Amino acid sequence: MTTIRILIVEDEPLIAEDIRECLTNVDYSVVAVAHNKNQAIQALQTETPDLVLLDINLGGNMDGLELAALINDQHQVPFIFLTSYSHRAIIEEAKLTRPMGYIIKPFDERDLYSSIEIGLYNFSQGARPRQFNLEKLNQRIDSPLTEREFEVLKSVYEGATNKQMAEQHFVSVNTIKTHLQNLYDKLGVRSRSEAIARLRTLLS
Repeated sequence: MTTIRILIVEDEPLIAEDIRECLTNVDYSVVAVAHNKNQAIQALQTETPDLVLLDINLGGNMDGLELAALINDQHQVPFIFLTSYSHRAIIEEAKLTRPMGYIIKPFDERDLYSSIEIGLYNFSQGARPRQFNLEKLNQRIDSPLTEREFEVLKSVYEGATNKQMAEQHFVSVNTIKTHLQNLYDKLGVRSRSEAIARLRTLLS
């Protein structure tokens, strides 16, 4: 999948569907909805999301904080807390997990979209290698990237959606999808987050 892939972790089915509808109205792909910790762990292993929207309270437990620690340790994927908790003590605990955002329910669609875009941007910039140039990268992979593919890769680091990239590069969304698929094939990855992690390894 070449679109931005999002995993929703929310124990209230109606709220989860509301979030899914908001995301599918724009250029995001909801790869799975998990209603508890175990479902979330399975989805993280099988769906390779680019970002996780994570509730803190799952079934009356604070499993969201445990999941956040697991994501940091094993998956290196950005996550945003989307929760009804606004108590200072909970926020202080959540901060320690280094989320890319913290949205209080009930949420506004615009807040959700902007938090996702800023979260993706901040995550990718934090992972961006210092020696990030086409020549260095092509020395380390078997199938060299073209100039256009590298430009699209830089847009991935900006956290841009397919539609935004199409506008930036004056091409169709389908052309962007083709470039992204070529990028993934050459880097041996399946998603944006995996591409960022792979580049960090190649250029470190």
